[in-house]
Amino acid sequence: MALTLRVTGCPGQEHAKTNRVFLHPQDWSQLHQAVFVTLGTEWVYAASADGAIERGTIGLNAVQRRELQLALGDAIPVRSYVRARDVHDAISATFEVDTVVKRRSAGAPELSADELEALARKRLVPFVVSVGQSLVLDHYGTLLVLVAARLDAMVSAPDGGRPTPVSPLMAELGPQTSFLFVRARDANLRIRGSENRPRELFRADFNFERMGIGGLDKEFSDIFRRAFASRVFPPAVIQKLGISHVRGMLLYGPPGTGKTLIARQIGKMLNGKEPKVVNGPEILNKYVGQSEENIRNLFKEAEADYMAHGDQSDLHILIFDEIDAICKQRGSHRDGTGVHDTVVNQLLSKIDGVNALNNILIIGMTNRKDLIDEALLRPGRLEVHIEIGLPDEQGRLQILRIHTSKMRQNKMLLDDVLLEELAAKTRNYSGAELEGLCRSAAAYALYRHIDRNQITKPVDPDAVYVGMDDFRRALEEVQPAFGVSMDELQRCLVGGFIDYGERLERLVESGRLFREQVRTSERSPLMTLLIEGAPGSGKTALAAKLAMESDFPFIRLISPEQYVGFSEPAKVAAIARTFEDAYRSALSIIVLDNIERLLEYAPIGPRFSNVVVQTLLVLVKRVPPANRRLFIVATTSNSEVLDVLELRSAFQASLQTSWLLPEEIARVVRGSGFGFVSEKERNKAIEALSGKHLGVKKALMLLEMARDNSIAGKETGEPEENLVRLDRLLQVLADVT
Repeated sequence: MALTLRVTGCPGQEHAKTNRVFLHPQDWSQLHQAVFVTLGTEWVYAASADGAIERGTIGLNAVQRRELQLALGDAIPVRSYVRARDVHDAISATFEVDTVVKRRSAGAPELSADELEALARKRLVPFVVSVGQSLVLDHYGTLLVLVAARLDAMVSAPDGGRPTPVSPLMAELGPQTSFLFVRARDANLRIRGSENRPRELFRADFNFERMGIGGLDKEFSDIFRRAFASRVFPPAVIQKLGISHVRGMLLYGPPGTGKTLIARQIGKMLNGKEPKVVNGPEILNKYVGQSEENIRNLFKEAEADYMAHGDQSDLHILIFDEIDAICKQRGSHRDGTGVHDTVVNQLLSKIDGVNALNNILIIGMTNRKDLIDEALLRPGRLEVHIEIGLPDEQGRLQILRIHTSKMRQNKMLLDDVLLEELAAKTRNYSGAELEGLCRSAAAYALYRHIDRNQITKPVDPDAVYVGMDDFRRALEEVQPAFGVSMDELQRCLVGGFIDYGERLERLVESGRLFREQVRTSERSPLMTLLIEGAPGSGKTALAAKLAMESDFPFIRLISPEQYVGFSEPAKVAAIARTFEDAYRSALSIIVLDNIERLLEYAPIGPRFSNVVVQTLLVLVKRVPPANRRLFIVATTSNSEVLDVLELRSAFQASLQTSWLLPEEIARVVRGSGFGFVSEKERNKAIEALSGKHLGVKKALMLLEMARDNSIAGKETGEPEENLVRLDRLLQVLADVT
């Protein structure tokens, strides 16, 4: 039976503190004197009869009216509550605590968790509560509001087996219930727990699935184990172990992998103070001493909190984005001011100085870990170093699911979209690049419904769908920063790759064997191959072919023209950075083209760059990190120089290219796509070319120079633009060679 009653206030102030709703005795009898009633929603309230309540009304306190969104005089259906079978007895209940009246004074009331639990057992048992429901509690004159954040219960197995824990949305509080209290966010109060009570470090309503971060399960496991595990236990346990909490961690890795996002989400999931996010360059100031004061100001609140409450103080989180901007190696700046050095000194003293704090956690983020002062990275300071690298295939699948979840929920993602296929194709994509991929696919879907001739024409929003074709086009548009240098490699094969005979096939097959050994062998994470031969004999083309057909996710070409105008330190830094990028990928290829030119070798003198020589000697021999594989291919036209500089010894194997043999020249001419007026002229051209020392590149150049567009092949039927005149070819041979 349901009654429709008008909302009124409680009969008195003491009634409002009971968390009950009050009815006229006759109305209460119509509900069979129900102990609990439901009001409109599914929430349950304890009910009592009171003669001060008018008939046809129900008395609610202000907190109840606010959470039910009811005004005085509103009508609401009231039903007696019968406990359902799926409502369990709570074994623990977590409440977020705040004051009903917000205090503006600087001082915050301190509440005892033990006293709160005693009052809750006295005032709230046996109530039926739901997650999100608000209750009022009078703590010795301070009126508190408790919001149910989490309920835990045990469900018996149907077959009598072991009970399983559940987190229901509704449960009944009883003598067996354990009460846990956490401070609500921005609440101006403190909860002093007993020394043996676990600390409620994480928000009770926190859910990892809603974090919006994919592919970082292992990294999160390391972060929680090393930085947060000790903070969950009671202070007494930590004192018995004789340890202190971790005060800092460093997140490093390539751009776009989620470092800033992780730090932001860590702040959301903790019950401590609101994190302070600081961009590194914002610390620096033009006035003398102001930069150091900015560092001190970041710690002021944590210092005052720790002095007042000791180990019971809240956790204060400082997030430094681009921390390398202010924490470079001391002595590395030559500006004469020493500001950067004193900023580092100030930060070191605050983190782990004489009066070190135990209630701070500093999270630094950078993609240049090598620039940061070593003293900041030792234990006691930023001691936890977590590399946030490029996601693997499973991680990419998680990220794609996150960024397409809205499309899927709103039924705007077609069934032909295979996220598993996209995850397999997007090797070496960072999280930001995968987000850009989804954005580009959506842009293609939107653009498809726009009339380019009438931009203002209305568009039907219900007709917009994102399909697999949109993602395929987006894959061509959004390329990974740590991917394949396809444009540079294709320029090495402008004339194509002509199979001129058995010798070339053996070279290609040998190169493939070395490459596949890197891919498959557990004992060979590094393979180095030197391709040597005369200029124009196809060394670069062979190296480019081995790289392009490998299907490795990371391929880089290092060639001399990339470093024209570079100083020696700049060139060394650029080469070293390419190798560091390669170590971030599971499978990588680096092509060192024309290595003697990279060394700036000149025979007069002789002259070469010893800095570059030593750099290459170190990097070529350096074994990649664990679970990383690298194949290095180098080309040279002057192997004697490498012998003198002892650089040849850095390579494990070498392949030799040479001038073309007569039968190989014939295959080049026939496979180049150039035609002749007759087969007789073709044979004479092959005979003429065979008398010269030619490589593939020069042979193709000579044929191109002898091309004549003014005649057509009568016997061969070749297109005009590919015809070669024999007399012109002979003239070119006489002039050029």
